[in-house]
Amino acid sequence: MGKFVNNLAEFKKYCEENEVEFVDFRFTDIKGAWHHISYRMSAVTDEMLEAGLPFDGSSIENWQPINESDMLLKPDIPTAFMDPFTADPTVVVICDVYDIYKNELYAKCPRSIAKKALQYLDEQGIGDAAYFGPENEFFIFDDVKIHDHDNHQSFKVETDEGHWADTAEYDDIGNMGHRPRIKGGYFPVMPTDSMVDLRAEMMLLLEEVGLEVVLGHHEVAQGQGEIGVVFGDIITAADNVQKYKYVVKMVAHLNGKTATFMPKPIYNDNGNGMHVHQSIWKDGKNLFYKEGEYANLSKTALDYLSGIFKHKDAVAAFTNASTNSYKRLLPGFEAPRILTYSAQNRSAACRIPYGAGEKSTRIETRFPDSTSCPYLAFTVLMMAGIDGIKNGGYELVGPINEDLFEWSRDELKERGIPELPNSFRDALEGLGEDHDFLTPVMNEEFIKTYIDYQFERHVIPVEGRPTAYEYISTYSC
Repeated sequence: MGKFVNNLAEFKKYCEENEVEFVDFRFTDIKGAWHHISYRMSAVTDEMLEAGLPFDGSSIENWQPINESDMLLKPDIPTAFMDPFTADPTVVVICDVYDIYKNELYAKCPRSIAKKALQYLDEQGIGDAAYFGPENEFFIFDDVKIHDHDNHQSFKVETDEGHWADTAEYDDIGNMGHRPRIKGGYFPVMPTDSMVDLRAEMMLLLEEVGLEVVLGHHEVAQGQGEIGVVFGDIITAADNVQKYKYVVKMVAHLNGKTATFMPKPIYNDNGNGMHVHQSIWKDGKNLFYKEGEYANLSKTALDYLSGIFKHKDAVAAFTNASTNSYKRLLPGFEAPRILTYSAQNRSAACRIPYGAGEKSTRIETRFPDSTSCPYLAFTVLMMAGIDGIKNGGYELVGPINEDLFEWSRDELKERGIPELPNSFRDALEGLGEDHDFLTPVMNEEFIKTYIDYQFERHVIPVEGRPTAYEYISTYSC
């Protein structure tokens, strides 16, 4: 799988062959959400595709002011794919955002920022390719209800796989009782795994839109799944995350269910992560590989990883971009918050996956999640890694092959092993103090906008709302 077209001529032929009626142009905002505008195929000209499409940048959160609102979508033609969900034949094209006032790629466009990061990697003489392999986990629920009122804060999710459904009454059938139970969802067969056919449909449609699918399976938690796809370069990998999330949500929706990539939707069970495999290459050689070293990791790989851990707060502000992210990272639920590395050890924040050969040697950061904008998350991981390489490596704890989940917080402190920030507030405040390593590709205005936006969208509203447990713990004080 992969590209369906390579240039404008092939795009026009592809549209003719698929009898395309609409062209759907899509772009990503700073929180990682896809936006789109649909044109009739008959209205799309070569000039438009080359020059760009006008749109109102002031209507996108925290982008342009209304007096400088005109912007352009620059279609990236090789990203074209047929939308498998529209009633009429529709081709989707992913776009970058262009700033007409500065005549350059827009400084707040996440995809454009990722392109600048790749260019920076090359300009520094470090590498000419960066490969990323995200693993996005998700939950499938049958129903979700949310109440957000001054005197009433609550949510309720339902899945037939939940242990709380043991006494549920079903209109047409009985209660069959086959459920994964808490932390019991890893690899059971049907009927305990109730999502086999749903995942299969997702996998087939992911291949239709250009992803190379390897596997699909039930994950540890109740109602949780994962689909494995082949890695790509930093831009393609982020594009694929957007397509992956779109397909998973739409397949669930069309089957009368709802999918979420929220890190911690269920208390007392495992959450959703986005593990990210990474390697840097130059002249066709994997710079992370050195035969005979621990897990065949080169000094370049360790220096890269040390940069990620050195800038842990700033990195987490982008890779774990919600207050809910840090509920997943609490100890006790396979939370990869301990900043060390180890071969094949899933309790460390960085696992070195099994694979002895040069092509397969890589690092896997296990703490990111899907609330992040993939373009920004991958960019920040790589920029922190580049900083580590440029500075000859920072202090790095490891390798540690023991089960870190068995260690207490005091033991971690005694051994000098750092951890991820405890909250989104801590991460954002850390970003405010430590972002010089990002300024080659992110300007100060963007970083300030990002911090202010996330405080207003996540931190302050969540901190200001009482929870049910606070009533239990403090109502009678």
